Order: sequence, then C-alpha cells, then structure tokens
Amino acid sequence: MSERRVRVRFAPSPTGPLHMGGVRTALYNYLFAKKHGGDFILRIEDTDQTRFVSGAEAYIIEALKWCGIEPNEGVGFGDGPHAPYRQSERKPMYRQYAEQLLKDGHAYYAFDSSEELDEARKRMEKSGAIFMYNAITRQNMKNSLSLSADEVQKRIDAGESYVIRIKIPRNEEVRLEDIIRGWVVVQSAQMDDKVLFKSDGMPTYHLANVVDDYKMQITHVIRGEEWLPSAPLHVLLYRYLGWENRIPQFAHLPLLLRPDGNGKLSKRDGDRLGFPVFPLNWIDPVTKEQSSGYREKGYFPEAFINMLALLGWHASGNKELFSLEELVQEFSLERISKSGAKFDPEKTKWFNQQYLRVRSDEELAKEFQSSEPRIQKEDFKYVKKVCTLIKEKANFLNEFWSLGSYFFVEPTEYDKEVIKKRWNEKSKAFMAELATTYKSASDFSAANSENMFKQTCEKLGIKSGELMQLFRVCISGVTGGPALFEAAALVGKGEVVKRLEKACNTLTLPSP
Repeated sequence: MSERRVRVRFAPSPTGPLHMGGVRTALYNYLFAKKHGGDFILRIEDTDQTRFVSGAEAYIIEALKWCGIEPNEGVGFGDGPHAPYRQSERKPMYRQYAEQLLKDGHAYYAFDSSEELDEARKRMEKSGAIFMYNAITRQNMKNSLSLSADEVQKRIDAGESYVIRIKIPRNEEVRLEDIIRGWVVVQSAQMDDKVLFKSDGMPTYHLANVVDDYKMQITHVIRGEEWLPSAPLHVLLYRYLGWENRIPQFAHLPLLLRPDGNGKLSKRDGDRLGFPVFPLNWIDPVTKEQSSGYREKGYFPEAFINMLALLGWHASGNKELFSLEELVQEFSLERISKSGAKFDPEKTKWFNQQYLRVRSDEELAKEFQSSEPRIQKEDFKYVKKVCTLIKEKANFLNEFWSLGSYFFVEPTEYDKEVIKKRWNEKSKAFMAELATTYKSASDFSAANSENMFKQTCEKLGIKSGELMQLFRVCISGVTGGPALFEAAALVGKGEVVKRLEKACNTLTLPSP
C-alpha cells in the first residue's frame, strides 16, 4: 500500500442536510489526504433514487466550502480522470461487474416479490427467529439456485422483475484489519445474501461503492462506525471480483453521542436539544421545516472544525486550539478512539470564543460594522475601540450589538433589580453630584473618571462599591459589561453626563 498515492473519498448520499457527524468524516478524510500529500474526493452516492432530496447535493458542497475542507476532485470541485462522480451517472458501468459475479458463481438472480419476502419474515418471526436470505433459506426461495436454468431464462425473457444477490459462503471466516479497531472477524453464517443489483437497474450501495473505490484507486476508506457490519461483505466483493490486492485499508470512526452520552447524536436531536447539528441552515423542501446551522448561529468555521476534530481524535499533547494546517500536521488515524465521542455544546461555544478573541480588533470591527445597519455610519476607529472592550465578554460576533448597543445609543430601559435595590434619595444625589463633577472635568480618561467617582463617594460619605453597579446601569442600562471606567471613557464625558442627568430626571424614587 505504501507505494500507492493516498486517495480517500467522502461519499455522502443526497438524502438530506449534511449532519455534523458527516462533516467530521469529511474532515478526517481531508486531514489524512493532506498529511500524506494525497487526494480527497467528493463522490455522491445516489443509487437509492427513492430517497433523493432536492437541494441536498448543493447543501453538501456549500457546507464543505464553508468549513474550508474542499476536495481537490469530485462533484462541485472539478473533474479528474475518474469522472463522473455521481453514481447515477455511472449507472451503465456497474452491470458488467454484477454479471461477472453471476458468471463466476458468486451471485445469483432472485425473483422473490416483496410480498413473498414479507411472508418469509413473518414465518421466521413465528418461530422466534429473524429471517436472513442466506445459504440455509435461499433453497426455499425463488432464485437461480433453486430454479432450473430453463425456468430462470424463461422468467428473464418474460421481463419478470428480479434482483441480483451475492452468494455468501456457508461456513467461512471473513477477516479484515481496521486501522482503528484492529482485526475484525465475522463468520459468514452471520451474513446474509445482500442485494447487489436492484430491479430498477441501479446497483445497491454495496456493489457501487466497492466498484467505485476500486476504479477511483481509493487507498483508505475512512467512514462511520455504522458501516463496519458491511465491511466483511465488501471484503468478499473485492475478493470475488479479483481485486484482493487492491482492498483499501479501512478505518471506521466512532459515533458522535448526545451530550448526556445516551445514544447517537442524530439529525432529529438538533434544535430539539437547543443546539445545531448541521453546518448550515436547512429548509426541508417538502415540509418547509427549518433546522439551524452553525454558520447562521454565528460560529466561525475554524472553531467548528477545531471542535469536530477533537470529537473522537486526540492530539499528542494537551493542546486544544489548532489551525487547519496544524491539524493536518498533527493528525493520524491511530489516535482516533474506538469508543463514542460525547458532544458538548458548551465546549463548542468555548471554541468559538477562543477564535473570536484572537481575531484582530480591526477584523472584528469590519465584520461588526458591515453586519449591523445601526452602526454603519459610525466612525470606524470608534467601532474598533468598542470591539476591543466587548470582545472579552462575547462568544459570538452576533452578540456584539446586544452586549454593546449602549456605546451607540442611550439606554431606554434600566435593569429593574438594580434600580429597585439601589435607587433612592442618597444614590440619586450621588449621581447628580457625579454629573456635575464630570461636567467640569478636562480629563475624562478611564483613570481620571474613576478617581472622580471615588472622590465623589468620599465627599458624600458613600462606599464606592455600593454604587458602581448602579452607575453602570445608569449609563448602559445593564449590569454586566467590560471594565466600567474604560467603558465610561469610551462613551465620552458629554454622553455620560447626559445619561446621568436623564436617570436622575426619569427614574422613580421608591415610595416612603
């Protein structure tokens, strides 16, 4: 394997929006390919046309672009020598491989109707067993192993509907080595004769993905744990098609678990549990139901990717913040855990906060000003100073207005609890005195405004700690925020005086 150029693929089905678990699979494929100087391909596996969802393919492409993990070959990213990359467009090619398996005795025609299969399942259920179409039951079903050759040909010539099934050997040990899980050994008696070619002329996933991986020279199949039970079947297909020396190395990724660790994080869990499970917003084309995405919630793609990388994979040290380039250098499949990874939405916010804090004030100011119509005419230097103060309190850029609107417009409401607790004759007199003191100040720097605040407290015999929060509420309307006197200095002397006077004139004193 070492002499072959590394080629990996991300192969989703266009059956709906791309789940964050799918994004993680794409990310690990991307990181592995980049680490080894190989190719990362996007293949769309649309063999099941009944589950096709309009817009899903475009969503997958847009999501990968937003995440910054673009394939260098595949649907939406440019044709290579193995185009096309949609399985529906490769449909004519698969038939020959199904016929090869038939010819070599590794597959057979099956004419059973869906009603007959249901009947067989019910019979088995009555005896307390689960029906499997395999070496034991196939002789009692309608197929080319139980029917005469003449009867089979007669049915085919008559246009009777059929599928092609793989012929799983009766007693054989199927072995494969998984990079993450080690040796996986399955007895063929536990496997059933899966359908390889459907009655509509389309291959199933099992045949199509093996043929495509071989034709596209895929060296490593990195995919979700849910495909592990199918891997022995795929190994048999490689063997039966004569491609045993080209079987890719497998790596089956652990599940993403809900925050409570109770079960797989599913597409239905998203907004129901209060956080997105999709990279972008998705509107169901049929029901019009909307599901939220990380992009629209205000997450940076770098933070989203960094968080996903650490769900199931661990770096060599204790470092948690990685650029994409650093992830490429550090990544290895051997450091992926076998056990499921519990998703933590609060930790995800923390990642975004870290990326927000390392953004330059200039970048943040440009993004804030361009996204917020109410400040687009403000002086850019002033906006930049506001961002410097409030970014330490924010998890997201879209919180900047709610955290710092008072830097641009005077408050119209005041925190009721603080006013109820602190506003009285004494505090009102203090604010009036402070406004007068500030009005005559020639220096309204943070340090000097703080000194004047403390001097006014001493003059009126009040402890400064008793009135700091009330002072903040009078000028901002809220209880929390950046350093108080830095904020006051930025709001400016004239505006602070005006707001103190307004509070004195409008706030109602408690009844005696």
